[in-house]
Amino acid sequence: MVAPALPAAAASQSEFARDLQACLAERPHAIAPKYFYDAVGSRLFDRICDLPEYYLTRTEFSILGRDIGAMAALIGPGAEIIEFGAGSLIKARLLLDALESPRRFVAVDISGEHLVASLAALSPRYLGLDLQPLVADFTHPETLPLGTGGGRRVGFFPGSTIGNFTPEEASRFLSAASRLLQGGGLLIGVDLIKDPARLHAAYNDRAGVTAAFNRNLLGRANRELGCNFQVEAFQHYAFYQPERQRMEMHLINTRAQQIVLGGGAFYLAAGESIHTENSQKYSIEGFQDLAVACGFRPRAVWCDDEGLFSMHWLEAA
Repeated sequence: MVAPALPAAAASQSEFARDLQACLAERPHAIAPKYFYDAVGSRLFDRICDLPEYYLTRTEFSILGRDIGAMAALIGPGAEIIEFGAGSLIKARLLLDALESPRRFVAVDISGEHLVASLAALSPRYLGLDLQPLVADFTHPETLPLGTGGGRRVGFFPGSTIGNFTPEEASRFLSAASRLLQGGGLLIGVDLIKDPARLHAAYNDRAGVTAAFNRNLLGRANRELGCNFQVEAFQHYAFYQPERQRMEMHLINTRAQQIVLGGGAFYLAAGESIHTENSQKYSIEGFQDLAVACGFRPRAVWCDDEGLFSMHWLEAA
């Protein structure tokens, strides 16, 4: 069954407006990637996951398909599962099917329309399970109004979304998650350091879907906040930053624009960039060291045969 959505703590239009104003007022310009995910952005991301260049999703699926039984055994029976950044819930089905008698599944995502639709589609498959949509900013686990499901609390964070955080943000998220999940644990997907050519292909697909996903942030600002971005004037630019071991995504403005927002106006010169996303890559040892520093105990890790991607089981003391 699907329960009514829990109280929303999501980034509202006012938060989006405030963060976008700060982005445009400061140089260099940068905004959090969570604002990609309105209904349009969520659908575009689902298309990205099916692209031939985008190795992450199919590689993670291969690991889950091979090792989900071992993961479920470590989680144990009667668990309460909380998925951070739930999206389309496709990976959650694999986990829920493998678990023994889960008590509750809470799907947390910032895109409410997409979340509720995805959970409604999942509902007939799990008629006896308490399914809870929570429209909220999952990047701050300490603020989530979860209540209690009565079971061992386990976080599920697939897709390497942890890579969207800077190392400092990742540390804050994992520290908060370790407190939230005390007595349980976290099953998390982490993308690994690899050949930059493979990364460039994945973030610059030939079909242009990632470019459309990137530009949609500005389209969303036009739709929701009444901005006047000339979206077609922005070029998608994604590259690997080897010193920081991360992919970066930017939108490069190609013509001078005056952006209206919240009663003010902001000038963007031709050639200026808006930094929209990081995708941090880790070594297995480096991520485990980070998890230990944040209060977790690494217990198991699973990788594909090429060493492209990893799934970690971390216990919360």
